[in-house]
Amino acid sequence: MFGMVRPCAHRLGERLRTQWMAHLCGLCLALRRDHGQFARLVTNYDGLLVSVLTEAQAERSPAWRRTAGPCPLRGMRTASVAQGEGARLAAAVSLVLASAKVRDHVADGDGVLARKPVAHAARRIATNWGRAGARTGTDIGFDTAVLVDAVDRQPGIEALAGQGTPLLTVTEPTETATAAAFAHTAILAGRPGNAEPLAEAGRLFGRLAHLLDAVEDRTADAASGAWNPLTATGTSPAEARRLAEDALHGIRLALREADFVDGKLTHLLLVHELRRSVDRAFGTVPVCSAHQRGGGPVPGDPYAGGGHAYAGDGGNPYAGGGHAHAGGGGAPYAGGGGNPFGGGGGGEGGGFGGMPSPQPPMRRGFWAGCGMFWLLCCSCQLCCAEQYEGPWSRKERSGCCRDCDCDGCECCDCDCCGCDCGCNC
Repeated sequence: MFGMVRPCAHRLGERLRTQWMAHLCGLCLALRRDHGQFARLVTNYDGLLVSVLTEAQAERSPAWRRTAGPCPLRGMRTASVAQGEGARLAAAVSLVLASAKVRDHVADGDGVLARKPVAHAARRIATNWGRAGARTGTDIGFDTAVLVDAVDRQPGIEALAGQGTPLLTVTEPTETATAAAFAHTAILAGRPGNAEPLAEAGRLFGRLAHLLDAVEDRTADAASGAWNPLTATGTSPAEARRLAEDALHGIRLALREADFVDGKLTHLLLVHELRRSVDRAFGTVPVCSAHQRGGGPVPGDPYAGGGHAYAGDGGNPYAGGGHAHAGGGGAPYAGGGGNPFGGGGGGEGGGFGGMPSPQPPMRRGFWAGCGMFWLLCCSCQLCCAEQYEGPWSRKERSGCCRDCDCDGCECCDCDCCGCDCGCNC
């Protein structure tokens, strides 16, 4: 559950990156503090937007931050992290929606959840997460029943949908849930006048979340025979793109109506990064405005150059960076150029300079691999580590949220707003 909004260090800049990490770590620690270590699995990028929105509307106060102790995912360094009601609301929303997602997979019998013992365990986990989210929501005055109701209505709407059904009928429950969460940030921040525009922004964000998920899964769903809203309603790619563009425009207008104390990070995430999410889902790559101007990476920029987004930054785990083993030159098992097993090259076995090729590490057995998998999962290395050893194959892997779609420049693809968010529009 890593979400649509996945910014990297190239576009955030130092100050906004620090804020982003504070909210991400704050959500993770709020889940651990209130609900235990296992609850940290539901940490996701979209959920922490709730925390970002809450702080963006509130007057600056030392109470919004605390210094967290050393963490392996921060290279055993301390950090200033977000705390308070915004982080707790993000935790409540993440838990309830994760609970719904697990129950949905159990109902569909996806993967290993088709096995009864696994499905039974997953149902218990989902139930516990749902109750935990409801408790936290009650503590901060947010009724999670609106989220649960939206999730419960979704299967019935999908069952009735067919060719000609408006796609927005299918996305309505998601829109309702996200609208309620966004609107409550205004209450927590003491700005009730922001509730209406933020509810509208949340409604359109929910529409995009549902829509982009359908676009990205359409091919896989067709191959597996799974239900997909675009296929079921007969919505064309052109119409889906039109709806996505309308939602992007609506979010921008809604944010203009809200009153923020410091809305730079909110603007960058909900305007610029959402635009990139849409382009990524529909397979269109925006042209960098710095390249249009004949520019390039900023001289001396430690994050420029297309390498890992956090190279030289102590292995910071969260934002995406260049993929160290994505194939091609230098990747030991990628095939081609520098691949000792991919054919070509000189000497016995294709090794460099006639030297024998290195042998792949010996695979782990099934149970040893299972144990290593859970260790990697519980330590977040599966998603956040720059490199880790595969639990069964023992080959080098990279965390699934390390990929960066940035070309290494400090720019954005938007020429619309003249904002001062640090993205050089």
